[in-house]
Amino acid sequence: MEYASEQRDREDTIRLRGRLTFNDHAKLRALIGEMKLNKGQRQILDLSSLEFVDSAGIGMLLIAREEIVATDKTLVLRGAVGQVKRVLTVAQIGKLIPIED
Repeated sequence: MEYASEQRDREDTIRLRGRLTFNDHAKLRALIGEMKLNKGQRQILDLSSLEFVDSAGIGMLLIAREEIVATDKTLVLRGAVGQVKRVLTVAQIGKLIPIED
């Protein structure tokens, strides 16, 4: 997994690219740390370039949500397609994290 960040007004958008798996745990923990320090109220994970997510990746998204909400910010998932969208749907992640198209 690789990522790039962009800040605008009250939103920070982080574009994830590649695959989100157990092997990305350290990278995602570092990213969560950055998101907690970002100034935007809304922390948006743009998943449109994410090709694959496994169950560990889903767990890490839930950890991200928990830590972001603890800083009085909102985590939003945006633009999931293909396998990533199917996994988010089956896991019913939308009940816990807002998902935008």
